[in-house]
Amino acid sequence: MKDFQAGHYVNQGYYKAFIPKPIFTNWEIADMEVIQLLSKADRHLGRLDMYSAYVDIDLYISMHIAKEATQSSRIEGTQTNIEEAFMKKSDVSPGLKDDWEEVQNYIKAMNLAVDLLQELPFSSRLIREVHRTLMQGVRGSKKMPGTFRTSQNWIGGATLDDATFVPPPHTYIPELMSDLEKFANDELAPIPDLIKIALIHYQFETIHPFLDGNGRVGRLLITLYLVSKGILHKPILYLSDFFERHRLLYYDNLTRVRTHNDINQWYKFFLTGVIETAKRGIKTFDGILRLQRAMDERLESLGGRSKGAKQVLEQLFKRPVTDADQIAEIIGKSKVSAYKLISDLEEAGILVQLPHGRRAKMYAFKAYLDLFNE
Repeated sequence: MKDFQAGHYVNQGYYKAFIPKPIFTNWEIADMEVIQLLSKADRHLGRLDMYSAYVDIDLYISMHIAKEATQSSRIEGTQTNIEEAFMKKSDVSPGLKDDWEEVQNYIKAMNLAVDLLQELPFSSRLIREVHRTLMQGVRGSKKMPGTFRTSQNWIGGATLDDATFVPPPHTYIPELMSDLEKFANDELAPIPDLIKIALIHYQFETIHPFLDGNGRVGRLLITLYLVSKGILHKPILYLSDFFERHRLLYYDNLTRVRTHNDINQWYKFFLTGVIETAKRGIKTFDGILRLQRAMDERLESLGGRSKGAKQVLEQLFKRPVTDADQIAEIIGKSKVSAYKLISDLEEAGILVQLPHGRRAKMYAFKAYLDLFNE
């Protein structure tokens, strides 16, 4: 952007807080490299979204959300993996239960937000509802879930004295969030939506309006915005995996906007993330379609048990970790019958027993999980 100014510092006594410049204003893209990346990102995003029309996307949404939840939470230090995200709490190791809870809350928050978009615009109200769900009953649950902060917070360091970054004082939050909301919903200014959400994410992380959970909410907002604008018909693009793999660059590029007024470098990083993530998403969906065909062929060899196996397989595409109780419920038969079917599915290379089921044997649809772990 031409002549971009990120904001200014205000003296708060023994520390200085950063006040970002409002973003609901006129913008002009002046960097040709940004424009080229934007064109490429739009093209790949369109290819990814095509799967919403040709594939039963709802069957696979839970896996995409679970991966986003684990990766976004991992940036904040949690250790839950995608397999554990589908386990019951009782089957998770005691030392990982808090991490598991945070991932489950992220999944609930994303599902809630997508539903709320049917009745609410992309707004502060929507953001607060997402935050309330995200923080309910987990670490940080006493830090005003669903409410913008009324005290100063900071990033990095043990105290304000040695903080890496100090967001604006709480008195600025209502005005800044109102500005962000107006910018997000402005339909008149000719700003490409991928540029808008890149700027919204940066601004949200700079405002840091909550006492805790800002990073997770800010990353979740990227997908919500794209769905709210109809760019994506379903929530199938998640950048947290890209941000996690390039964590230092992610934070460095956000910081550089404030320290060097370099918004273009942030756009380049963000758009590169969209391109790479969309490409990976396309590859994953292609892999899912091939896997589905291969699994259908394997199930045909089961003869009379293929009907129950197909019922189980359909559920495995939604929840790729299971046990005998769940399979018995799916096929409507006894646990003995479930174990016989599990044996058939293991022999067919569909189910693999996991080593860390705590109460009962757990089984995973490994080939499917591998598509999301690549």
